[in-house]
Amino acid sequence: MLVLRQDINELLTRTGPGTPMGELYRQYWIPACLAEELPEDDCAPVRIKLLSERLIAFRDSAGRYGLIDEFCAHRGASLWFGRNEEGGLRCPYHGWKYDVTGQCVEVPSEADNSRFCRNVKLTAYPLVKIGDILWTHMGDPATRPPLPEFEFALVPPEQTYTSKRLQQCNWLQAFEGGIDSSHVTFLHSGGLKNDPLFKGAKGNEYNQKDTKPFFEVADSDGGLFVGARRNAEEGTYYWRITPWVMPSFTMVPPRGDHPIHGHFWIPIDDENCWVYSFDYHPVRPLSAAERQAMIDGHGVHSENIPGTYRPVANRDNDYLMDREKQRTGEYYSGVKGIAIQDASLQESMGPIADRTRERLVPADAGIIKARQKLRKAAVALRDHGTTPPGVDPAHHRVRSAAVVLPDAESFLDACSDDVRVRPGVPIASV
Repeated sequence: MLVLRQDINELLTRTGPGTPMGELYRQYWIPACLAEELPEDDCAPVRIKLLSERLIAFRDSAGRYGLIDEFCAHRGASLWFGRNEEGGLRCPYHGWKYDVTGQCVEVPSEADNSRFCRNVKLTAYPLVKIGDILWTHMGDPATRPPLPEFEFALVPPEQTYTSKRLQQCNWLQAFEGGIDSSHVTFLHSGGLKNDPLFKGAKGNEYNQKDTKPFFEVADSDGGLFVGARRNAEEGTYYWRITPWVMPSFTMVPPRGDHPIHGHFWIPIDDENCWVYSFDYHPVRPLSAAERQAMIDGHGVHSENIPGTYRPVANRDNDYLMDREKQRTGEYYSGVKGIAIQDASLQESMGPIADRTRERLVPADAGIIKARQKLRKAAVALRDHGTTPPGVDPAHHRVRSAAVVLPDAESFLDACSDDVRVRPGVPIASV
């Protein structure tokens, strides 16, 4: 029986400025918002809260992106009310204006020859568009790593789709669901049969027939490979291999020729996170039907309240649970949709799960190893300034895989090529 000490739980879950895990997150380029949130030059600014910092994202008259402190340096008014015009964001209270670097460029009350503006600069972070996401790095500019190289963000636009949803719990318990393959046979059993982005794959049969997967976890340069083994035909095993790249990138093993799914879990504060969910296919465009299914909230995506990124099914309406469909097995938990099935149970643990009360089992091997690796990296960064795994873009070039192997073969030895990005080569899938 393994339980997590409360002090370690605190270390892993707290991500505000100055915390060990907060400083770890600040070593990476992380999603700040979707590009669709800033669709054109001089569009309305967007409130962004990341790692407990309140920020404003905007796009200026020249198309440059900025991510700056939400509050005007003068009297603390929110710049969400700001006028985005003529190359900067102007506070409507007294007219102070800031550019995308956070530099104050105009204080109307000051004389024309005043040098006052030069000494006023808000905290600012870079904001860079790669794929459907605007990425930021909130750490020391002197140690800023190269831009991320995740395959889903680099394929042509017609081959990828990214969504976003609010999850009202700590990032860690949400992320841990992404490396937990054993729950799929139960919680998502209806989706394996009916979801248009999951159904029809041969691998689904193995999931449904074997409810006792064996887990093998291997270190990788950027994090872990979590292998879940189930019985297949005689003398063979069905392996589902999930890569984790620190701090919170995971890819769901593929099913048939369906697009590949994956996630980032990004802390808003200690009790809420953003879930960025993507689908892509490395060698073909997404079909119109696939893309529409994603827009409609199938697969790993959610149907959101129009104009927001909060799911329609949420804790305020009990996730629209249907006890009759739970009874018949159409939805194993009574909740519709793979994304909301996960979110409902993860949020039910409370804002921050009390891991001192857990009773872990061998199927939790990936979660145990990930916690150990996160703690070790956060402490090494804090105590010795050691760069953590996953910062190097070379660590991002991974894929998930689903394969059937002879029972004597090691999954990682047999699949060493399958779990690496190989442009133009199809995914390894069953």
